[in-house]
Amino acid sequence: MLNVENMLDANQRRLAWRCRRGMLELDIVLQRFVANHFKGLNLAEMQAFDEMLELPDNDFWALLSTPNAANHSKNMRTVLAKITGQQE
Repeated sequence: MLNVENMLDANQRRLAWRCRRGMLELDIVLQRFVANHFKGLNLAEMQAFDEMLELPDNDFWALLSTPNAANHSKNMRTVLAKITGQQE
């Protein structure tokens, strides 16, 4: 039987694997984010991060490079702030 902690660990490993990207810069930023901040995300923020991982590398990098996230959900803005080291 799985408990919540095991499910979160499995989800973290799955998302960490999905962070391995073709663009080296994106790969480095995302691996650092997962190592330092992933365990502090709530479920809604994990879902927002999961949605961001669906983006092609260039679009994802543009999202990280352009801090104007006013059109995004609060959860996505929170995750973007954690990834980029910015205050929300």
